[in-house]
Amino acid sequence: MSGPIAVADASPICYLILIGETDLLAQLFQQVLIPPEVRDELLAQGAPASVRSWAANPPAWITVSDAPSDPAPVPRLQAGERAAIALAQAVNADVILLDEKSARRFATEKGLRVSGVLGILADSAGLGLIDLATAFEKLAKTNFRYPPELLKAMLERFLMP
Repeated sequence: MSGPIAVADASPICYLILIGETDLLAQLFQQVLIPPEVRDELLAQGAPASVRSWAANPPAWITVSDAPSDPAPVPRLQAGERAAIALAQAVNADVILLDEKSARRFATEKGLRVSGVLGILADSAGLGLIDLATAFEKLAKTNFRYPPELLKAMLERFLMP
């Protein structure tokens, strides 16, 4: 059975780990791929201990997969973002999970469907997998940066009949 394939950058995975909701990825996608560069970011000394622990022993539904070589570095993008975009293109992923604005813009220009931690939470709430307000409360306790009016608008959309 085939289902949607996602390629993820470090940020969405990191924040889902921090709020205890990484299993949402397994519920939304048949396959979640990350390039080695993303795994290395999750394992980096500066990452939170819970993130490093998760990345050292990732769940079976995460596959570390090499991206094709990226011949031309893209200004403003980190190695993990570049590798995730290249991998998403190579495997014809259904969605790429990115949070950084410049990476999202570049991926969209490349014709990729982009989502991020907020999109994952919204999709999960839409399927009845989580309570969006509770998830946003947990996210607010991290260093995730977002426009407060965006969260308010998303909550209002889910609360409307």
